[in-house]
Amino acid sequence: MATTEAKRDAGYVTEQLRQAITEGELAPGQRLVEADLVDMFGASRGAVRVALVTLTGEGLVERIQNRGARVRAIDLEDALEIVELRTALEGICAGKAAERASDADIERLRSIGARRAEAVERGDSEEYTASNGELHGAVLEVSAMKIAPEIVTRLRAQNVRYRIRLALQPERPSVSLPEHLAIVDAIANRDAEAAKAAMQAHLTSVGKATRDFFARKSRR
Repeated sequence: MATTEAKRDAGYVTEQLRQAITEGELAPGQRLVEADLVDMFGASRGAVRVALVTLTGEGLVERIQNRGARVRAIDLEDALEIVELRTALEGICAGKAAERASDADIERLRSIGARRAEAVERGDSEEYTASNGELHGAVLEVSAMKIAPEIVTRLRAQNVRYRIRLALQPERPSVSLPEHLAIVDAIANRDAEAAKAAMQAHLTSVGKATRDFFARKSRR
């Protein structure tokens, strides 16, 4: 995020700001002050404003009248709707991935699955969380669909902090690892219906875990 003498364009600012939000560097509800972002990214106010408008359209930023912009915070209803949409779209993508996967694609998915299993065995939460996104992203790529992956990526970005916090719950790896391995196995067997069902079962499980997570938060 270092500044340079040349002003960064809106595309650069949008990408960097998106990354900062989705990776948790900027917290939900955190104010996004234009002057601060100008300094942070070495960009003009115009580029920063375009970036904020773009990310507002993606659901990552919200504008509050007379108070400026802030990182959008989602509630339980939003989170569950996101998971429901992902269930439908990623289920379709998993089915397509099973139909279209090459031998190399299958080897890649199995490798990610093996790393997830090793991470769980070691208790490596950082690798477990990183490989989660890698696996879902790989399924989207292998599906070779044109529109759905972009939509799913935006949906995943909107609740990234909750996904990370869910992944760090002590009981979660023992639940999600078998679900992910079932997805990989179905794709490897080129069984489209089984792949779709496995992905939908996994995301239904994510929805339940999300509901439970919010319930625990409300009791604190």
